[in-house]
Amino acid sequence: MTRYTSIEHLKFLLQDVHDFNEVVALPHFSHVKWEEAWMMIESAKQLADRDMAPYFREMDEKPAHYEGNGVVRTHPQLKTIIQQAAENGWIGGAAKFEFGGMQLPMMLFNAAHHIFVAANNGCQGYFSLSAGAAALITSFGSKEQVETFVPKIFAGQWQGTMALTEPQAGSSLTDITTSATSIKDGFYKIKGQKIFISGGQHEACDNFVHLTLARIEGAPPGVKGISLFIVPKFFPEKNGNLTPNDVFCAGDFQKMGQRGYCTTHLVFGDNGNCKGWLVGEPHKGLSCMFQMMNEARIGVGLGAASVAMAAYQASLQYAKERPQGRLASEKDPLKSPTLIINHADVQRMLLTQKAIAEGSISLAMECSKLSDLVQATEGEAKQKHWLLLELLTPIMKTYPSEQGSRSAALAIQTLGGYGYTTDFTVQQHYRDLKIMSLYEGTTGIQSLDLLGRKVVMEKGRALLILSESITETIKQASAFDSLKVYANELSEELIRIDQVLKHLIQFAKQGDIDRYLSDATVFMEQMSYVVIGWQWLKQAVAASQKLRKEDLQSQTRTFYESKIHTMKFFFRYELPHAAACAKVLMSEEFLTNSKDALVFD
Repeated sequence: MTRYTSIEHLKFLLQDVHDFNEVVALPHFSHVKWEEAWMMIESAKQLADRDMAPYFREMDEKPAHYEGNGVVRTHPQLKTIIQQAAENGWIGGAAKFEFGGMQLPMMLFNAAHHIFVAANNGCQGYFSLSAGAAALITSFGSKEQVETFVPKIFAGQWQGTMALTEPQAGSSLTDITTSATSIKDGFYKIKGQKIFISGGQHEACDNFVHLTLARIEGAPPGVKGISLFIVPKFFPEKNGNLTPNDVFCAGDFQKMGQRGYCTTHLVFGDNGNCKGWLVGEPHKGLSCMFQMMNEARIGVGLGAASVAMAAYQASLQYAKERPQGRLASEKDPLKSPTLIINHADVQRMLLTQKAIAEGSISLAMECSKLSDLVQATEGEAKQKHWLLLELLTPIMKTYPSEQGSRSAALAIQTLGGYGYTTDFTVQQHYRDLKIMSLYEGTTGIQSLDLLGRKVVMEKGRALLILSESITETIKQASAFDSLKVYANELSEELIRIDQVLKHLIQFAKQGDIDRYLSDATVFMEQMSYVVIGWQWLKQAVAASQKLRKEDLQSQTRTFYESKIHTMKFFFRYELPHAAACAKVLMSEEFLTNSKDALVFD
């Protein structure tokens, strides 16, 4: 079987870089021990090897499709995958004991989900959505709602979805028109349409729990008038019977990638008989939904990093096996061709992939740890962890999604012409990855969130916390002579971010918000390079600490040296892009808000 991830790297991140034991030392997670946690990770890998990876290509070649009359057909293996994931705790495992979960840290939960996505990203989304839906219901739903829906979701029998997007509104939730008319006792009649519903209504699950945004009649305009409802395909009655709930699947969307993962068009209440159950308070649905959306944004970023890792592993294996050409220094034309991994340009492409994928997975573990700390701490510490997580979430979603596509493209390039053929998986990884920059808010939306909301929240406190965290890593790195130069470079980039923000904030103070936000995506790019540089410096510090030991085996020493080498590569080849972004952002020319449409002729 083709290697699709590095368990060794995952262990390094959990143990040495992000200190999993710091999380399980907290009372909330104290029932989890490292040895037990790692056994669960190894079990997840076995599950992925057995039930997921072997079907990766087949689920692409035989995609989910609409058969008509509301039926979506998925791969026959999907039902087994969902059931096995449920039985092993990978749907409900992160939930609290009181809800039937295992109260696992997100560091552990997301590490396993990384393995599943890398093995077969066409299947993990089904049970990941369920995990997020159940978490939202346990956070905001009534006791009756929790008891009705959550156990079935955790068992893999029912699946949760997010029903947000509408044909006329797209990403603009302000413009949704799905309506909710009060019946009684918190129930409403729902009418409207939702599109791009991932995992919506297929035959691998018995029921679907659609977490649906709609407007109650008379609600205030804009986002302040949006409410959240549970709208199941079959409504569970008090006698245990399931009643059809007038939720019809009108079709699906055939996509360029993730073809095993169905994406549907749902129609609610065409016959006037669709019943929804209000979750939380009226008109406050979007704040509830943001919990699931933010968790999903981290999940999407982790998914992109995981697919990039799988593509990297495939191209690395090819480069180690494919002989072609000779080094420029070789004078004998009759000498056997060398393996392509010996060519400098191939090494550049492989190192770029490694830097992007492993750096992104490290950031995912950083965010997962922050999520755990928010869950398990109180007071000022909790607020501090929450602020940093809020700031990092749009970066976590965006960098792996954008740079992961570039990484997968380099995987194709590494294979040359063979990479463009369906004989090898790298083209599928490339196709699968593209959707990640669109899921849960496009790159542009994430960038507006970062610069327009997260950077300025609590008068810039979140950014200050990030700067302090990066500065602490710089201090640790400066203790090693071999890392000082890189520590200094990262410090310079922090100063550059401050200079850019001082330049941009003057437009906001003048009331020119459009100008302030016009190049938010460029700012996102600058911040992302710095944050991933931070993650690589953290890894280099951890590896350098390990290399101080004299009794390391040769293979182990090489592993740690490879982390430091990749860090150096990132700082030499990738981090300089941050300075280029700063140059664009501080330019006096304003070129992206032309009032003259002829500029596009």
